[in-house]
Order: sequence, then C-alpha cells, then structure tokens
Amino acid sequence: MGTAVSLHLADPLPEQTLTRLADEVFAWLREVDRRFSTYKDDSEVNRVQRGELDPRDGSADLRAVLDTCADLWRATDGYFDVYATGRLDPSGYVKGWSVQVASDRLLAAGAGNHCLNAGGDVRTRGRPAPGEPWRIGIRHPWEAHAVCWVLAGTDLAVATSGTYERGPHVVDPHRGTAATELRSVTVVGPDLGLADAYATAALAMGRAGLAWLARLDGYESGVVTEDREAYRSPGLPVAD
Repeated sequence: MGTAVSLHLADPLPEQTLTRLADEVFAWLREVDRRFSTYKDDSEVNRVQRGELDPRDGSADLRAVLDTCADLWRATDGYFDVYATGRLDPSGYVKGWSVQVASDRLLAAGAGNHCLNAGGDVRTRGRPAPGEPWRIGIRHPWEAHAVCWVLAGTDLAVATSGTYERGPHVVDPHRGTAATELRSVTVVGPDLGLADAYATAALAMGRAGLAWLARLDGYESGVVTEDREAYRSPGLPVAD
C-alpha cells in the first residue's frame, strides 16, 4: 500500500490465533493493494482507467468503493474527487476504508483490543492494557520527531492528510492546482474510511476547510496551516 503498516493485538489469545489473525490482516491489505493500486498495471483501478474494465464488472469491493466515493464527491461539494489528478485514484478513501474493514474483521473474530496503523491512518478498538486508553501521537508537520497533539481513547478512527511528507500532492479540483494553504489535517470519528476522505477534502479546500470541518456531524478535527497556526475542534480527544 506504499506505506508502513503496524498491528498491535492486545488480547490474551493463543499465539497461534494471534498469528493467524495478523496474517489475515496483512493478506487483506495486500489484496486491497492489488485491486486499488495506481502503480500496478493490472490493478482494477488501472484497468478501469484504461477502459479495459467496466466498473460494473469489477469486484464487489471496487463497486462499493466507487459508489462511496461518488457519495463523498456530493457531500464535499466536489472537493473529494477521485479524478482530481486527471486519472482515477480513490486512494484518499481506500487506505482508511481498508484499515476499517480489517479492524471490523478483527473485532468480529474476538480480537476486540487492537491498534492498526497504516501510514498514519489509525484504527483502535478496546484497550492496550486493562484500564489504559490507546494514545496516538499526531506528528508535528515541521518537526518529524515531535507531535502537535496526543489523542487518547478506546475506540478511535484517526486519519491525517498533509503536505509535510509528499509535498503538495492533493489537488483542489475546482482550481486544478495543488492545495497549499493547510499543512496537516487530522480527522477523528467512528469510520476511518470517511475520516480519511474528509481529511483529504479539507486539505483540498484550504482555509475554507476549517469551517467545513466544524460542521461535520460526529467527527472532530485538528488542523495546522502552512503559516503555522493550529486549530482543533472542542471535541478532539486530546490526552490530559
């Protein structure tokens, strides 16, 4: 998936069970990469882009992802646009969605205490230890070894989109240019796929994204602008 992925399983399950669950998570993420990668020539996404595959004939996951991305385009006034770069690229939703699916599967399998992190898209369930919340550091967008916030909770979906690693790579689809006003956008809520897409959309909006994020129902946010101002919503679960 083009990023580092880590999994922490905190349930006192047999080692064989934990190994099997971990293997299933990484097998799923490799499957998602095969289907949705924009770098693999034979991925479903690239076959759709080239006109070799009708989305209606693709996998159920492809159809579901593209349907959700269409809904997100409408919900974000067109700022979340899988064609913003001129070619089909649903990565702004897929990474968070795939981690959410993996977490849901772990929960259904009885591993109710875990943390799955795919390049800063983080899904936690339960606790790392009895009485302890998960603690998630949000990277400082100028200082790689510092954090701007530490979030704490037992059931968190945390997605961050920013320009500090890959440069201004998110395109404002209304202007056709790279978005540069915001340095980092973090969104926290119940669904990681949506949180991922909302963070991407807000980054594309620039400063207008601050007001848009404030209107989201059930999702909290933290934003750092390119001119080093920081904003967070009142409900962002910042650790004491």
